[in-house]
Amino acid sequence: MSDHLEEGKKFLDTVMHYYDKAAQHTGLSSGLIERIRHCNSTYKVIFPVEVDGEIHNIEGIRVQHSNHKLPTKGGIRYSTEVSEDEVKALATLMTFKCAVVNVPFGGAKGGVKIDPRQSSPEMLEKVTRRFAAELIKKNLIGPAVDVPAPDYGTGGREMGWIADTYMTFKFGDTNAQGCVTGKPVGIGGIRGRTEATGLGVFFGLREFFKFEDDVKKLGLTTGLKDKTVIIQGFGNVGFHTAKFLHEEGAKIIGIAEYDGGVYNENGINIGALDEHRKATKSVTKFPGATDIADSRSMLNMPCDILIPAALENQINEENANSIKAKVIAEAANGPVTMQAEEILLSKGIVIIPDLYLNAGGVTVSYFEWLKNISNVRFGRMGKRADEKSFEKIIGSVETLTGKKLDAENRADITHGSDEEDIVRSGLEDTMIDAYHEMRNALVAKPELGDLRTAAFYVSIQKIALSYQMLGIFP
Repeated sequence: MSDHLEEGKKFLDTVMHYYDKAAQHTGLSSGLIERIRHCNSTYKVIFPVEVDGEIHNIEGIRVQHSNHKLPTKGGIRYSTEVSEDEVKALATLMTFKCAVVNVPFGGAKGGVKIDPRQSSPEMLEKVTRRFAAELIKKNLIGPAVDVPAPDYGTGGREMGWIADTYMTFKFGDTNAQGCVTGKPVGIGGIRGRTEATGLGVFFGLREFFKFEDDVKKLGLTTGLKDKTVIIQGFGNVGFHTAKFLHEEGAKIIGIAEYDGGVYNENGINIGALDEHRKATKSVTKFPGATDIADSRSMLNMPCDILIPAALENQINEENANSIKAKVIAEAANGPVTMQAEEILLSKGIVIIPDLYLNAGGVTVSYFEWLKNISNVRFGRMGKRADEKSFEKIIGSVETLTGKKLDAENRADITHGSDEEDIVRSGLEDTMIDAYHEMRNALVAKPELGDLRTAAFYVSIQKIALSYQMLGIFP
């Protein structure tokens, strides 16, 4: 078996292990547990694409894990290492991820075997539009059926091509823009989506560090200020996670990328590193930081918080014993294998699971979907009315006190919530509430043992209730 197929199988086995570990605590019937466990459907297609007179045969996969709620939801990744097991694992995670953060979607995922780094924009557009057409033909995409989003190797550009293709087939459907999320703002996207996953990671970590009893066990203090952080991956998720943590006062001491890493025990200026990366196409050779040729070795460096924000299976039985972080925050999907988790938990390391922590993306995708099917921008109806109300309050306070606010403070206080404000507020509320649900389950049932099992337990109970309310299971 090739390496990527083996990695995909390992990933799926890990997800199933985590599910089974939590399911045994639910008290649900074996039939219901099995129904929730398995993927509903898998669609594989090989389609031809012609570029510069040459025919390329491309393999695409779409997996819908659960239809207990519709539409199903999940990204499409572009990689030559896409495998059926990997996509099944990701689709399964999406079901439980949506349940953890109370997003009313079932889980799905897609993959296309293509290298986006080595493909021309023309090739990528033809592949994207043809794959979208294949999904449309099978009724596997649509605002009420299945709603893809960006993932590894894809972004707003690809989502725009999918939306345009869908709207061409479904001309006149006023909800058509909701067939996909993560679109550019100009074609139905939502402000705040780009940074959503990284911001969600930040909100989740911030909430964890509010509980003194929990962090004291690790020899840490509350709050993120001055906590040392190493992040694997400096793409969209890794960058925004680093940015918000840096702004909160955390010390980002290491960034690991596929072509090397950088380290500075005194902290790295994330804004400056981003500018350097844009200029040089690499994080290496950043002034004031030490280059680390084997960036994977940075996972073993001492820090308070280790954030794997790249790909799955990065922390495994081979390197888990060498991990020195006190908290592992899973910004990527499935970065810790089941064998590694046992080792890490035995060492007293806390793992904040991907199931919860990187759900910011699907949460804001949900907001974008709501925007598309309601056909109105958030904040449009109330922003000016709020500002007028705030102006009246400020005017009354100024009259009573005889003092005037300066223009800057007045503008800050009277600012009505625009779309980005509302999206960030909704994401913050979602991540806070979900963390409390997860933690409360662990406090109520200490036999769950860890936050990941608690997250799966909470999500399984919610999905089971959906099936029971539908009358499918007693």
